[in-house]
Amino acid sequence: MTLRDDVRRIALAARDAARALRAASAGPARDAALLRVADLLGSPPDRTALDAANAADFAAATGSGMTGPKLDRLKLTARVLADLRQGLAEVAAMPDPVGEMTDVRTRPNGLRVGRMRIPLGVVAMVFESRPNVTIEAASLAVKAGNAIVLRGGSEAHRSNLALAAMFRRALAESGLPEDAVQVVPTTDRDAILELCRLDDLIDVIIPRGGEALIRLVADNARMPVLKHYKGVCHIYVDEGADLDTARRIAVNAKAQKPGVCNAMETLLVHASAAGPFLPAVAADLAAAGVELRGCGRTRALVPSALPATDDDWAAEYLDLVLAIRVVDSLDEAMSHIARWGSSHTEAIVTRDHARAMRFVTEVDSSLVLVNASTRFNDGFQLGLGAEIGISTSKVHAFGPMGVRELTTQKFVAFGDGQVRT
Repeated sequence: MTLRDDVRRIALAARDAARALRAASAGPARDAALLRVADLLGSPPDRTALDAANAADFAAATGSGMTGPKLDRLKLTARVLADLRQGLAEVAAMPDPVGEMTDVRTRPNGLRVGRMRIPLGVVAMVFESRPNVTIEAASLAVKAGNAIVLRGGSEAHRSNLALAAMFRRALAESGLPEDAVQVVPTTDRDAILELCRLDDLIDVIIPRGGEALIRLVADNARMPVLKHYKGVCHIYVDEGADLDTARRIAVNAKAQKPGVCNAMETLLVHASAAGPFLPAVAADLAAAGVELRGCGRTRALVPSALPATDDDWAAEYLDLVLAIRVVDSLDEAMSHIARWGSSHTEAIVTRDHARAMRFVTEVDSSLVLVNASTRFNDGFQLGLGAEIGISTSKVHAFGPMGVRELTTQKFVAFGDGQVRT
């Protein structure tokens, strides 16, 4: 069997599974499956097999030279698994969106017209590094009545297969088709291209990873693409901001977990705040191991900073590196974000309500925060239980994509014999 045949067989099985998942009677079974996955994540022998698979992935990545935040994203720690179990419980407890009726109205001829929420169908997801995405994506897809085909990165392949095996077991034990969750069983990159060609079987594809991966999918997919694009995230420290608060937020946004898309990559500071703020926050960031790259005015205050170039303003470092620029106004900060940002996450630290509201209204990103870290752009943190990705497109979804974002609506109409004249 060729790679093309193998990928098509997986997608055909997903299509059949999706039909069973969207049945009206499947809702309680979908929730039971999610809760069963949570149980399996915490108990042997499944947990033992998962730990062994993850250890093998971690050892292989270390042996290949992977280091720092990229390596950190690979490890399924006790904290990561506890968060996954909590997320599964939260998703299971959410109202079932499938079949929800809205906007019902009666036309003059007596025809009752409304909209019914339905699954998207078959979702394909291509992602890198973090194996916990396997559980997060599968839980949201199944809760919303979709089947999902996952193609993770080669560095987490063993972990992804082990996690999918848990999910498939939970589906079968709950009376649902196990093919609702599948992992493409090869690390061959051509499998991504084969998925992109299956627009007759796959309804939407979601790339989540580096810029090269997202462009590969977007350029080749024949079905709609929901892009989880790169996170060039900014924090702007406003004139008159509480500088202690700004320091805490900036260090958290950059250093708490630098290898993720919602980590701050550029810090913008109003000129009136730069003198007292930048040397102090630079010391905090240096203590956390962060390399600084700054504009000329930044380097005058922080001589240890390297010169920043246009490449730095556009960079998603995913590492302990930060670009800093001093600006003269809120308008200049927003102009910088408009030019260099990726519509992902931006924050303002300010005491001025009017400027905060201007920032919230005029900055065009999927989450805009006031006096809080960019690290909160996360489906779990925003109450979605988990996320399948953070859409930086505006069509269909914008921001973290939870259960409802994996559904759409169709029109339904109820009549008693009406005919069109």
